[in-house]
Amino acid sequence: MAYLAKYTCIPSGYLGQIAEWPEIVTEGKDIDECREMLRDALREMILAYRDLGKTVPSGFDLLEPIAMEPEYVRKTR
Repeated sequence: MAYLAKYTCIPSGYLGQIAEWPEIVTEGKDIDECREMLRDALREMILAYRDLGKTVPSGFDLLEPIAMEPEYVRKTR
């Protein structure tokens, strides 16, 4: 299984979240610590779901960036 991790820089370091499983969120003082903590949180969540007989969300959702030029976005009234 593979999941997409999203990292956001925050004042205390980094916030990490699994895109396909938004309930998995963690923080670290730097990107490496955040990555390690996110892997650990993902591992623990998979084990907990299996123990409870719940379906583990699958990885490999198709995610892609969509570029949008700001001048083409019309403001609503």
